[in-house]
Amino acid sequence: MKSSNSLYWKLSAYFFFFFFTWSSSYSLFAIWLGQEINLNGSATGIIFSVNAIFTLCMQPLYGFISDKLGLKKNILFMISLLLVFTGPFYIFVYGPLLQYNVFLGAIVGGIYLGTAFLAGIGAIETFIEKVSRKYHFEYGRTRMWGSLGWAAATFFAGQLFNIDPNINFWVASVSAVILVAIIVSVKIEMTDYEKERADSVGLKDVGGLFLLKDFWFLMLYVIGVTCVYGVYDQQFPLYYASLFPTPALGNQIFGYLNSFQVFIEAGMMFLAPFIVNKLGPKKSLILAGLLMAFRIIGSGLVSGPVGISSMKLIHALELPIMLIAVFKYLATNFDNRLSSVLYLVGFQFASQVGTSIFSPLAGGLYDSIGFRHTYLIMGAMVLCFTIISIFTLLDSKKDVEFAQSLQRKHI
Repeated sequence: MKSSNSLYWKLSAYFFFFFFTWSSSYSLFAIWLGQEINLNGSATGIIFSVNAIFTLCMQPLYGFISDKLGLKKNILFMISLLLVFTGPFYIFVYGPLLQYNVFLGAIVGGIYLGTAFLAGIGAIETFIEKVSRKYHFEYGRTRMWGSLGWAAATFFAGQLFNIDPNINFWVASVSAVILVAIIVSVKIEMTDYEKERADSVGLKDVGGLFLLKDFWFLMLYVIGVTCVYGVYDQQFPLYYASLFPTPALGNQIFGYLNSFQVFIEAGMMFLAPFIVNKLGPKKSLILAGLLMAFRIIGSGLVSGPVGISSMKLIHALELPIMLIAVFKYLATNFDNRLSSVLYLVGFQFASQVGTSIFSPLAGGLYDSIGFRHTYLIMGAMVLCFTIISIFTLLDSKKDVEFAQSLQRKHI
């Protein structure tokens, strides 16, 4: 019990400082690109798309290596070290490259951001979820601290950006130093059985997943529903800031709004396991999709800062339910030996596929028809895919035996 409590608090602290680091450098990323680097919506969409492509490359690799390592913390240690260089990278490498050549800067930035943050978060989440199952504490309550870390950073990010955008990047690097110290202190023991299960994972097991129609149906939900909230968020800060008399005021108020949203999200991370356990994973995923469709369509219907702020806050309700439901859906219906691959490919990878497709399309629509009409199109798409998923997602673990037997033929 003592070991479990110690790990809970250390991994909660790791989540807090990882998200604090990420938020400090990335929560105002679109504003930084638009106001500091002076890029238009289409160029910003290209950058997000390139980020998604490099993230795609890393996610399957992280997933396979994570399952082979089991409960070893090697990947988290590597990610933590990369994050220490966040400040120097943004200030001395990424920003100047984007001003010199957008495509060159996008490629270099995609490699770093994809490895350290955008794919790194999936590797971190699935590792801590494995530990939570081994030591019997609720993953959602650990993940809650990540939301608090994001909120704490965004509360000050807008003000610091108005003083000097580079301050946020240096804050991120300092936070990452703490992250390294935390992961060094984490000690997790692996039993012989756990080592054997990790060693038994092979590429053929991963290939076996793609023979399962239910795995494809899950990815259909992710591409049509889950990835859209990321596309929506990418350039939302620019739209939000444009609703105020000055961009500086908009940046500051957005920082407060984002912080308030994530504090609500943290509370929902605590409550989400109860909701998902009550409704079941499938119904919870459908609920999250309906909430998302309502939020995005509503963003296209309302006008003014108050209305759009209200719509943005619904994100705090849907995301925790979706995240917890995905983990429980995977654990219920597929082989747990492949938990990292399942999450990083079935959820994160599929989401990035959708993001790489929709980001440049959304960027072009923002420039041509405006944000509000684009949100109506995006919201309608989410609603359609959510309705389809009512008939395609699994209600129970009826296919898990088939999936496991199919995968073990390849061991």
